[in-house]
Amino acid sequence: MIGAIDIGGTKIAVGVVDNEGRIAGRAECPTAPERGFRDGLQRMIAMLRETAARAGAELCGIGIGCTGPVDPFTGVLGTVDLLPGWQGGAIVAGLSEAFHVPVAMENDADAAGLAEAVRGAGRGKRRFLYVTVGTGIGVAIILDGTLYRGVDGSHPEIGHQVIDASGPPCYCGARGCWEILASGPAILAWAQTHIAPDHPGNGELTMKRLCELADAGDPAALAVMDRQGYYLGLGLANLVTTFCPDTIALGGGVIGSSHLFLDRARQVIRQCCTLVPFDRAELALASLGADTALAGAAQVWHHRFGSERKAHAL
Repeated sequence: MIGAIDIGGTKIAVGVVDNEGRIAGRAECPTAPERGFRDGLQRMIAMLRETAARAGAELCGIGIGCTGPVDPFTGVLGTVDLLPGWQGGAIVAGLSEAFHVPVAMENDADAAGLAEAVRGAGRGKRRFLYVTVGTGIGVAIILDGTLYRGVDGSHPEIGHQVIDASGPPCYCGARGCWEILASGPAILAWAQTHIAPDHPGNGELTMKRLCELADAGDPAALAVMDRQGYYLGLGLANLVTTFCPDTIALGGGVIGSSHLFLDRARQVIRQCCTLVPFDRAELALASLGADTALAGAAQVWHHRFGSERKAHAL
């Protein structure tokens, strides 16, 4: 049994996951980053101990998926925008000391991508990309079953590819990057400034309300979704042209409303990817649902240590 920890900007979830990806127990709490890294680490330890005890599980390892950037080899948190004050937190060392088991950590997009590659939409695919669209945009690149890493083990920040240099500024320092144009907050920010003030939905506009309006055929909301499909499609088209993948799986909160914009994204891909066999690149929805984050965290451990344990056993 593997302990799994998913660390996001709003909540921390823990679970106990078996070798088949089944979750035997889970718990969660608010992230509350303002309480500091050490407090957050102690809450993770306490929740995981309690969850493992309830499941009657003896943990042989712990896997972590964390909003990034993170250093997967030192196990130290970088400057994570959603976790202010946690920079330099040695989370892997802290958990290893508490549980006396090997611990592995990856960026949360990479963690979810590994789970989808092994048990979900990317199963059996040699060239697989996982794209999560929610508060931000992240991409995992998994080639021949192995997670692609950049120099120093870095996670490529494909959500910050520039697709419209005249677009709005992003916290990353660029203008018009994919995340600042097609993430959940970006959709809502654009809608709030472009839907007329006297529009029936503009008083308390939320993503849920915006999607409800689009589902009801509201022209202004449909225009927002058309724009979302266009910018999502541009980023995906760049991935298709660059990697010529077998499959791109889409996950994250925004993708829950993909019926409102995915056809437009497919149209953009067809228009832009004329030099590669774009029709061979399957665009699929992630299939693991609510279990993705914890299954992914556990898969991080298997990806890092599983092959080593098998080789040692032989």
